[in-house]
Formats: sequence, structure tokens, C-alpha cells
Amino acid sequence: MVERVDDGDGREEAALATKDAADRGQWLILTYRIPSEPSRLRALVWRRLKSLGAIYLVNSAAALPVSRSGERALRKLRTEIIDEMGGTAVLLLCDPLGGASELVAAFNAARDDEYEEIIDRCVDFVAQVNKEIVGDHFTYAELEENEEDLNKLHRWFEKVLARDVLHALGAQRARSEIERCEGVLEAFAEQVYQRDGVERGDAG
Repeated sequence: MVERVDDGDGREEAALATKDAADRGQWLILTYRIPSEPSRLRALVWRRLKSLGAIYLVNSAAALPVSRSGERALRKLRTEIIDEMGGTAVLLLCDPLGGASELVAAFNAARDDEYEEIIDRCVDFVAQVNKEIVGDHFTYAELEENEEDLNKLHRWFEKVLARDVLHALGAQRARSEIERCEGVLEAFAEQVYQRDGVERGDAG
């Protein structure tokens, strides 16, 4: 079954049906055509879809598991493609008759790739903190810089987790790596505080 998502008076009814659709494993499909020039428009749409976690079925046809936030975002993007980019776009609500497991696998693989990037960055973070320890750089400036890096990792993880609506397996490992980063930074902070305490005592 393929149902077009209406942009008219039926919008409220479609939104109310979103939860039931998600429970049935339905997908939102955005198909679009954009003028070849300027080329930046294609890149813009690609980035927007990637930020939502959508996967491409074929060129110019992207799929996203049904959710209210996803529907709102794709409706908005469809309107922009038509009104601002001079293109055409159709938003569909689809119930796969075959290949549903492949769709889920592709979506989760995309999320696992993102989690793997986070894990790689966590490895770099731990290496950087250890470098500060070996170099005896126990300063508040280094501590603040590393805290900001860890905050960026947290924000990145939360963004990926928010679009991981099908619960990819990589989430737990990424979470564990971030927790390891927290432990490493906490140990570094403790040494900074201890060093500062020694210096204050000597000064007094």
C-alpha cells in the first residue's frame, strides 16, 4: 500500500495516524527533482536528508521510518524544493510489500556508521587526554578545552541517537566509549585540582 501524504486539509488527520503507521513499520518516501544548476541545491537537499537520518533507495528518492518529527521535516523540505528551488517533489507514506527487512538493515547500517565515527573520535579524545598527562599539562585551560570536546561528543551522540528510531546495535558501544571518555577526563580533572591545591599551599 502506498498513500500520498496530503498537504491540504487532511494534514491533522495524517499526523494523528503517524503513530499507528510507525507501529506497522511504515516509511516516508520523498522523491524529488531539482534543476541541475545551481549544483549547491542538490548538495543542500542531500545534507538536509542526511541530517534527518534518511537513506536513499535510488537517486532522488529517500526513505525515513515514520515519525511525526520526520514527517514535519520532510513536508517542510518538500515545500522548499517546490517553492524555493524550482523543483518537484512528492511525499509518500508507504507500507513495504517486500524488502522491509532490507530497508531496516540499511537504515541501521547508516546509524552504525555514524556511531562508528563517534567511537573513533572517542579514541582520539582519550589519546589527547593521555598526551596531556604524559606532557604534565595539568592546567585549567587544558581541562576546559577537553571538557568542551567531550560536550561536543555528547551533543553529536544525542543527535544520532534521536534519529536512531530503529535502535541500531552500535548505540550501546558508542555510549560505552563516551562513558570511558568521561572517566578519563574525570581522572585528569582530579589531577588538575590536586596540582592547583599543591601550588596554593606552597604559595601560602
